[in-house]
Amino acid sequence: MSVAQDEMSIFEHLGELRKRIIYILIVFLAGLIIGLFLAKPIYDYLLKADAAKDYVLHAFSFWDGIGIYMKISMVVSLVISIPWIAYQLWAFVSPGLRERERKAALRYVPFVLILFLAGISFAYYVVFPMALSFTTAVTTSMGLEETYGIIQYFSFMFSLVIPLALLFELPLVVMFLTKIRILNPLRLRKMRKMAYFVLVFIAVVITPPDFISDFLVTIPLLLLYEFSVFVSSIIYRKQLAADAALEAKYRQPTDTTE
Repeated sequence: MSVAQDEMSIFEHLGELRKRIIYILIVFLAGLIIGLFLAKPIYDYLLKADAAKDYVLHAFSFWDGIGIYMKISMVVSLVISIPWIAYQLWAFVSPGLRERERKAALRYVPFVLILFLAGISFAYYVVFPMALSFTTAVTTSMGLEETYGIIQYFSFMFSLVIPLALLFELPLVVMFLTKIRILNPLRLRKMRKMAYFVLVFIAVVITPPDFISDFLVTIPLLLLYEFSVFVSSIIYRKQLAADAALEAKYRQPTDTTE
């Protein structure tokens, strides 16, 4: 009987997960449609920006224009969907959380979008121009004639911007895991070397093969990790204080009448 109940529980969880994924896909598809309407003004803005205004970009296939619009619409859809994705993840795991943990986790959902937009802004306005300037300078120093395709330009941009924007969610993830007592600052400090190695590896993978781009991405990632340790410490101290207060409350002697 218990085995059947366990199997039923597993099927219920899988059904719930399937439902959440369908909800996410519906919103993502709606975001794609909205993104297609916004693709042209966003494209015009990106080409008039300082980073692109000195380049003459070319189309090397008939599908390049459509491909760019689809890339932009996917980014727009991701921006629209990411708080909804966070909410659906919360809705999926919330039955296993305590009431206090559910409320704390739900408060983090709006900040998912804020951090994602902050990551996009930092990557596009700071990291991307520096990486583009460096790679162009190397090309010029080699005496090569610059002929860039529109697909290559936007692929280069998105390969920097999107991963960095997602990695900006790291402090929020750490805060949530600390709140539900899976992580704490002591563990984060112990795994610092391994975390640094992973973050450097990610920076090398998502950036062009040059030291400057790797450096420009690695430093913010390491700072994000240290900031995550800092916010985890704040939450952990509050948890210890709350636990101590609760323990002291239960240790208080009860009044007795003689």
